[in-house]
Amino acid sequence: MSQSTSAGPFTPDELERIGGAEELQVSSTRPDGTDRPFVTIWGVRVGDHLYIRSAYGTGNPWFRRAVSSGIGRIQAGGVDREVSFTRIDPGDAVVQQAVDAAFHAKYDRHGPAIVGTVVGPVSHEATLRLDPR
Repeated sequence: MSQSTSAGPFTPDELERIGGAEELQVSSTRPDGTDRPFVTIWGVRVGDHLYIRSAYGTGNPWFRRAVSSGIGRIQAGGVDREVSFTRIDPGDAVVQQAVDAAFHAKYDRHGPAIVGTVVGPVSHEATLRLDPR
């Protein structure tokens, strides 16, 4: 993985590489400042933002840790960045529908049973935006 040295916004290249990656590695930060082990998940790009969702809802351990910590690290497409995990209001229909559409466009080839775990109202509760830090 290439290490990013910038602390600013995602660059267009980073957005392309992370957004185009089939899977992301996500790690939340422990209270002592160390990184937890990486978890492999799906993620999508919508405009200049990156989003992830828990396929098993808000009770999934990695999701709970990410929300509790608020910060962590992602690796995807050769990019390694520190991020903040920002919860998205499940009622924000514009964002949630755009994220649903992006998940469908990127992952529908895996079939409705699998993609169905990351789209729709239940998944909206478990939507996080990745903000670079």
